[in-house]
Amino acid sequence: MFDARLRHLIDPPLNKTGHWLAGRGITANQITSFGLLLGVLAGLAISFEAYWLGLVILLVSRLMDGLDGAVARASHKTDLGGYLDIVFDFIFYGLIPLSFAFARPENALPAAVLLMAFYANGASFLAYSIMAEKRNITTASHGSKSLYFTGGLAEAGETFAVFAAFCLFPNVFGWIAYGFAAVTALTTISRIILAIQVFDDPKEDSAVSIGTARDEGADKE
Repeated sequence: MFDARLRHLIDPPLNKTGHWLAGRGITANQITSFGLLLGVLAGLAISFEAYWLGLVILLVSRLMDGLDGAVARASHKTDLGGYLDIVFDFIFYGLIPLSFAFARPENALPAAVLLMAFYANGASFLAYSIMAEKRNITTASHGSKSLYFTGGLAEAGETFAVFAAFCLFPNVFGWIAYGFAAVTALTTISRIILAIQVFDDPKEDSAVSIGTARDEGADKE
């Protein structure tokens, strides 16, 4: 919800640092991989209930998530870089709730509910991106990305804020997890509604069907 609005504040310092790192031979993929490693370390700290240590490592991990794109823009972007960025982000988003489930058995159910909400949200996000790419729909509201990014109530900034709240208030993990799962579900529903509005094009579908039928007829001839 706030990611696009914060871009004008976040991008300038990140881009400046990205130019500095790229000039010293550091690649975006290295930063992406380091960010995932930090995410794993944060998860381990949380699993052993070292919540403050986990929070600090989380903060640095998310800084890496912003820097990898800045370094890519300062050097050159690759499809592999975009792929790793998306995959490692999804691993990170699943890892943190799982770590809280490991920390305390009573966290298992709310963590599972939140992970289900993340799963559905991720599916709606990736499916929308694929369809947007197919129709050559682009946006720069979330910065230069390898995929089409749709906005919503639950985005990266909100997710990090919730993860930070988990670390600061571990005793109410369940309540926070259930609440954010509901917000994430609303994001999924709103994206599905948006997809219905944008992609439901009977005329285009008919044109494709007619064209396919003609091609098949030509092949038979």
